[in-house]
Order: sequence, then C-alpha cells, then structure tokens
Amino acid sequence: MERAGKDDRDRIDVNRVDWVDVPAGSLWRGTPADAVAEVARRYADTGVPEDWYRKEAPRTRVRVEAFRMARTPVTVGQWRLFARETGGATPSDAPADHPVTGVGHDGAVAYCHWLGERIGEPGLRLPTETEWERAARGDDDREFPWGTEYRTGLANLVDLGLGTTTPVGSFPLGASPFGVLDLAGNADEWTSTRYAPYPGAPDGVPETEDWAHDPHITRGGAFCHDRDLARCARRHGVYERDLSAIGVGFRLAAPAR
Repeated sequence: MERAGKDDRDRIDVNRVDWVDVPAGSLWRGTPADAVAEVARRYADTGVPEDWYRKEAPRTRVRVEAFRMARTPVTVGQWRLFARETGGATPSDAPADHPVTGVGHDGAVAYCHWLGERIGEPGLRLPTETEWERAARGDDDREFPWGTEYRTGLANLVDLGLGTTTPVGSFPLGASPFGVLDLAGNADEWTSTRYAPYPGAPDGVPETEDWAHDPHITRGGAFCHDRDLARCARRHGVYERDLSAIGVGFRLAAPAR
C-alpha cells in the first residue's frame, strides 16, 4: 500500500472530528461572590489581582442544552489544509499534531465555516463560554476539569516547564467528566461569547474591557499560563497582540444530533 503523504494525512484529519456528546443539563456557572477573596488568596502566588476573579461572580445555576464539542483543539495539521485552500498562512510552526496557536477570533470563525461546508455540518462553530464551562465541569462544581484539586502533570501549564505546546490529547488523566481533553493548558481557547459581566455581578466588575486586544472570552489557559487559568470558572480575554506567544487556539462545537 502506498504510504500516505503529509497532505493526505492532513486531509484525512481535517475531515474527521472526534465529537464528544455533552448532554443537556444544569451548570453551576461561575464563583460565589463571597468566595472570590478566598480564591484570590489561594492563587496569590500567581500575582493575579482579586478584581480579575470577581468577573466570575455570581455563581448561578443555568440550563445548558445538549451540544457536541471536539475532544481536542484544532491542530496545526488540520489548519494547514484550510490555509492552503483559502490562501491563508499557518501562524504556528509546531508539529502537525500540536494545537494551532496564533489564530485570531475571525480566523477561528472562518475555519468553522469552511470545515462545516466541507463535512456537511452547517452548524459547526465555536463553543459559547457557558458551553465550554459545562464541558469542563460536568454536573458538579469541580474547580478543574479533572476534579477539585490542582495536580501538576494533568495539563500543559507553566509549572510543567515545557515552554511550548504538546500533541493534543497528551494528558488523558486531565479529561473532563465527559471525556473532553486539553480543556486546561496547552492552548488557550476562543469562545463565541463577547465579554460582559454576568447578571448580578458585584459592584466594580467592568462593563467592558477596553484594554483587551479582542472582546471575546477565552478559556482554559495555555502552556505559558499559571494554574489559575486551568480553573473551570476562570474567564478572561486576550490582552496581548502576539497570539502565538500567549498560545491562543480554538476547538469546535456543533448542535447535538
């Protein structure tokens, strides 16, 4: 049998999405307002001010309809075919099985539309912020996708000391309750949600983040981020223009079948 070339491997990969079915259910979204100070104290060594955690409040029980989420982020190899067919560039020179990083929000949305047409999934899109947290938390109020305690070695974050991305799916013990991988670390992930305070947010939570490079929320943290960004509730934005340096990537979502 003829050995598949690199282009063929990219083509096979891009046409197959490993979907995880996330059932409809309730999500305890966010952090209780009276717990914010304790959260800030627990992660004081990261240098993150309490105000940044206050954006997670209040904790609210919300209903999330069933949807599908890709088990792992979009890879460099999958992005390459899109770039070739659309005349774009590949912003990362990482190996093909690493998450693509350096992709802006508009580029991530364009990829979703392109792949949706290619594989007959017109509803393919980025996950909403609430869907992302539902996929990470499951049916309880765990702090991290894998449970209540942080453990080095379950995600590619700065404490691992690698300083770069790893192949997607490299940390199976860090899976969420539904089996979604890499929701913490490796690549920070775009959502489709533009930043706004949660309803009932504490006083002082900003209505907008004018200092952000992009108004959309990202989740999960990247290889260069500390463990506070691995928390399921941690909502943040893109505050730097160099999206490759801060490891911004994305994963796919779609309506339930």
